[in-house]
Amino acid sequence: MKQISKKIHGSTIITYLILALMLLFTLTPILFMISASMMERTQIMRMPFSWIPESFNGENFIKAVAGNDQTFIFVRNLSNSLFVSITVAISTVLIASLTGYGLAKFRFRGRNTIFIMIMATMMIPFEAIMIPLYMVVMMLKIQNTYTGLILPFLVSAFGVFQMRQYLTTFPTEFLDAARVDGMGEFGIYWRIVLPNCMPVIATLSILSFRSQWDNLLWPLLVSQSEKMKTIPQYISSFALERNTDEGAMMAAALLASIPMFVLFMSLTKYFIGGSAVYESRKG
Repeated sequence: MKQISKKIHGSTIITYLILALMLLFTLTPILFMISASMMERTQIMRMPFSWIPESFNGENFIKAVAGNDQTFIFVRNLSNSLFVSITVAISTVLIASLTGYGLAKFRFRGRNTIFIMIMATMMIPFEAIMIPLYMVVMMLKIQNTYTGLILPFLVSAFGVFQMRQYLTTFPTEFLDAARVDGMGEFGIYWRIVLPNCMPVIATLSILSFRSQWDNLLWPLLVSQSEKMKTIPQYISSFALERNTDEGAMMAAALLASIPMFVLFMSLTKYFIGGSAVYESRKG
């Protein structure tokens, strides 16, 4: 028994060491970005690198928001990204949850075929359909609009898969009891299914939001005007023209990262709850 306990204790220490190294590896770039955004350029370029700023340089943030042409277009581009990302996240959750609910809890002919066809679309890289999508956008004359930025990403095949797999473990007895009480199918979905899917909804929301927040390729095709550009486009052009001002570039990257951090931290509690629910269902 003592040997077994020693082995377990040793494996636990190794596990924590690996996790600590992974955490350090993940946090180092973030800490560098935060620290460098407050430094003068001379301190950033000094070797060995000093992680503590000698003084807070607020001018970096002013330059980041003002932009290269001093038009403060950063605010508009940030708003564009927020609107697009939030809209896509909401539509993805709603459509994917409805589709996943239907595929998981309703029996009809061709159900598995439909699910396989949806999954097959995940095998097609976006680059393969990018030009056809752009031609459709041009024919519909929705370039330089929010519709053109949002329409191709309203639903995600991965989101359907994620919701369907989660809802297969949802107790069917709850749904039958609601039907006996006279509740309609949409009412069951809205008042019973959706509130009990918060862990997977939180995960899907974060993934959908992040994919659009970091999306650079599609906005480059659709958004040509400065007012319709998104934050990745802003950072890309800002970095190209500010290639000698590392502090301002780090400040722009830090400001652009804040919404993603806020979203993740606000939904973290649902991951913990989701783990507990998953373990209880396994048991």
